[in-house]
Amino acid sequence: MKTVFVHPERCIGCRHCEMACAIEHSESKELFGMIFETPRSNPRIHVDVGLSFLTFPNRCRHCDPAPCMQVCPTAALHRDVETGSVLVNYDKCIGCAMCAMVCPFDIISFHKVWNVKLDHEVNVKCDHCIERQRNGEIPACVEACKTGALEFGDANAIIRSSRKDFTLRTITALKGEEAPSIPANLEAFREVMAKVSQLGPLV
Repeated sequence: MKTVFVHPERCIGCRHCEMACAIEHSESKELFGMIFETPRSNPRIHVDVGLSFLTFPNRCRHCDPAPCMQVCPTAALHRDVETGSVLVNYDKCIGCAMCAMVCPFDIISFHKVWNVKLDHEVNVKCDHCIERQRNGEIPACVEACKTGALEFGDANAIIRSSRKDFTLRTITALKGEEAPSIPANLEAFREVMAKVSQLGPLV
């Protein structure tokens, strides 16, 4: 199964992924059109800030087995056979929030959706950009990420690549040579954020 793999050390909290996700799931699928839409399109990926201003793009992991699927009383959540993604049938969702209660990553939120003619809010979660995948494209959040914090592909292949990079850095460091690290612009950004965090509360 292909998935969106997160490299948290590369995330700078720019939130481009959130914007791209909201646009992709809007009616107009373009920024200025989305701004004036009702209901407003909401992102399915959430960039949260932790200690020392470090950020992490949090999204649905499409678990297998998926706790949200197991507790849904109306079977509104189902797994796509082709991609393995956990999807929502909005017509069946009653907004009971049972799925959100059991989600181990706290990524499920509830909003009204432009293409659902219901009076109540429904489960809004990552759908792995299923339509983009079927058209041979990668998820919108991955395409928008300029630092490589989000990578789409086979999980095992990505992990193997990351493991090779870690081994290379370790061996290089042991030899007393300069090990390749994250790009200089990201390193500079993190240094600035580290200094800002030392200032204490800003309000």
